[in-house]
Amino acid sequence: MKPLRIYLDSSVIGGCYDVGFDEDSRRVIAGVHRGKAILLISEVVVREIGKAPKEVQDVLASISPTAVEVVTLDEEVLVLRAAYLAAKILGKKWIDDATHVAAATVARADAIVSWNFKHIVRLDKMKA
Repeated sequence: MKPLRIYLDSSVIGGCYDVGFDEDSRRVIAGVHRGKAILLISEVVVREIGKAPKEVQDVLASISPTAVEVVTLDEEVLVLRAAYLAAKILGKKWIDDATHVAAATVARADAIVSWNFKHIVRLDKMKA
């Protein structure tokens, strides 16, 4: 079976150390380790994890480079992000969240995994 291509935002990686999210976050990461999924992350995730505590950085570092695709913030991603902002799906204050969704869309992710229930994992935002 072909591995799923899942876009993870930093909330899932950091969630490995957040009570209430740790079990599910670790389950997602374990699936990547077992080859069940290819991890898609954007340059935004790389930047955010680079500022995180060492144990969170170690979660990302533990994943084989062959199981990770870094989505470049190219013109297609930036144009789509701008369209999300222009449509007021998210405000400019939440530009990184719009970038996550645009990057996942352009990379043709099978799913977006996030614990951001305010801006990403909300049915009204998904429909918009």
